[in-house]
Amino acid sequence: MPNRTPRTITRSLCIGCLGLGLSFAASSATENTTQSVERGFEKIIKPVFAESCIKCHGLDGKEKGDLNLLDIRSATELISDPEQLGEIIDVLDFEDMPPEEEEPLESGLRQSLISELRTLLDSAIATQAEAIPTPIRRMNRFQYNNSVQDLFELDVEVFTLPERMLREHGDYFKPQTGSMPSSLKVGSRPLGKSQMIEPRLSGVGPFPQDLRAEHGYDNQADHLSLSPLLMESFLKLSRSIVESPGFNEETCGIWSSFFATPAESTNLEIIIENRLREFLTRAFKEPVDDMTLERYSSNALNRIRAGESFTNTMKLMASAALASPRFLYLRDGQSDNTRDRDIALASRLSYFLWGSIPDPILLERAVNGELRKLETLSAEVDRMLSDEKLKRFCDSFPSQWLQLDRIITSTPDPKTWPDFYFSKYRGSMHMMLEPLLLFETILIEDRPILELIDSDYSYRSEFLQKWYRDGSQPQRRPVTQVPFERVMLEDRRYGGVITTAAVMTMTSSANRTQPITRGTWVASVIFNNPPEPPPADVPPLPEKSDDINIGSLTLRERLVVHRESPDCAGCHDRIDPLGFALENYDPTGLWRDYYENGRIVDAAGKLFRKHAFSDIVGFKDAILAEKDRFVRAFAAHMLAFALGREIHVADSPALDQIAQATLDDGYRMQTLIKEIILSEPFLQESAKATPIVVSTTK
Repeated sequence: MPNRTPRTITRSLCIGCLGLGLSFAASSATENTTQSVERGFEKIIKPVFAESCIKCHGLDGKEKGDLNLLDIRSATELISDPEQLGEIIDVLDFEDMPPEEEEPLESGLRQSLISELRTLLDSAIATQAEAIPTPIRRMNRFQYNNSVQDLFELDVEVFTLPERMLREHGDYFKPQTGSMPSSLKVGSRPLGKSQMIEPRLSGVGPFPQDLRAEHGYDNQADHLSLSPLLMESFLKLSRSIVESPGFNEETCGIWSSFFATPAESTNLEIIIENRLREFLTRAFKEPVDDMTLERYSSNALNRIRAGESFTNTMKLMASAALASPRFLYLRDGQSDNTRDRDIALASRLSYFLWGSIPDPILLERAVNGELRKLETLSAEVDRMLSDEKLKRFCDSFPSQWLQLDRIITSTPDPKTWPDFYFSKYRGSMHMMLEPLLLFETILIEDRPILELIDSDYSYRSEFLQKWYRDGSQPQRRPVTQVPFERVMLEDRRYGGVITTAAVMTMTSSANRTQPITRGTWVASVIFNNPPEPPPADVPPLPEKSDDINIGSLTLRERLVVHRESPDCAGCHDRIDPLGFALENYDPTGLWRDYYENGRIVDAAGKLFRKHAFSDIVGFKDAILAEKDRFVRAFAAHMLAFALGREIHVADSPALDQIAQATLDDGYRMQTLIKEIILSEPFLQESAKATPIVVSTTK
């Protein structure tokens, strides 16, 4: 592939103007649009609610979704709850409402209604008084490993991380080249113990893995608390790191500059202070204050004077720093001090793209006030996107976005698919790598993110090539270093992440596909529009019946019983077409035209009640017809990951801007990432905080 010069951020405006502009817009909206939005409410919104909505949301006491529209008598009342207003817009925009059995809204009327509601939402956001707080959060296990590794410049792992699904062999990940190699070797960590054999610090045990939040990722602030028990484990962990036999001058890059005993002729007090100042500044992700430095320095000096060796004393200081909340926690940026917020921005950047502490260059830019300059910020983002530490972003975000951890527990029936298994391994260890390699390719080569939906290339191992062809396995089945080749795809039934064997396998049971599960996955991952959890009393899909021959039915026919309940029908209207669109893929991702009972697989449906399709190719075309919706949804996923918090309706203007800028630049992945970094929520971590002022001056 040709090398692509990384794009630079070319905005010509001061980022501070974004905040000032919003403030001006807020006051203008309050003064100039109150009467117009009330007219819009009376002319369009209220009549549509009365005609098409209150039957289920207010009339005769009905309050489906806990929404009573009869209680909303003015635009002001609608604006008072922005989150609810955002949900109303979403169900209309996704055409979830009115329900399928009701008379649909005329297309022009629907768009007018959505337009009026969005005007109200803009007004609600602009006048919202409270900021969206991002709670202070500690590092997760993945970030802790990376931060310790970078702090000490270790050339070994701190501890094994099964959550890193894609193991690199042969250093193929070279973002500075702008291209992925046509052949590479990778490994799959979670499904093979041989993948855990790697250089690491002996005697160091990891703390428990931080699980994904229901609303997102494993770096979400509201899930990263620090209990007394975990704090105690961090204390023990910090000691085990510096006392590990593998922690020495051969593995630790800063050994000679920090741990090695200085010459006797040197001023020990100055040496200790200088070494600790540099070390603690990196560890705490900000210049260490004089009081803290004095506390560490005097403690170290007293220990050495009492007979403790210099190296052991500095190890103790290092372990104390690792157990400090100032190391374990990420700054939240909620400060009136410009310098503090610049430093917080540096950490936010580093943990977003590198999953680790800022390097000295980035931290220096922030401390000196240079990071607020648009030119410097642009250059730093380009530098970070070209650094091999970007692999950590690929090791964290895409697998969680795609929910690939679910494939670990996928066990297709070995009698039906015997070649899925070989020795003590499973075909899923090859399958999970395909979508991850596609993501890395799109990122490194700065390709359009639409290729996540439909691409004419993929990376396949010999096993995958043969599996997709006929469901068998080759004679050679490597499990440690698996060769993958970049292959061109002429059949549009394949390509993109949705139709990979990994997704098809992890959304199926041992014996059959699960259209509801697959539809829920598409709604959640591709459109960021997850359905509500099913009621607790919903019966499972019947496998046997005394009344009918279930074995003669298609899955569509068997699922009819679920749609008979009004409480279930609404969700099924949304997710069934998404799931049945994938029904031609069996529980292991193999193509099929017929069920085992000889019935034809019917994959036809309609996306958002307006894009009809008859097969998977038509379904991909339908998604691409809604590509702007996908881009915004994908941006919301990545913004949540970048901020470490759930996305709120107040983030909507930023998401609109990110999506539009990405669209304008050909949907390129790196453009989307840069726009997230330039967004108001990322720059100040709050839609209402005082904006960080990014100057365009040199």
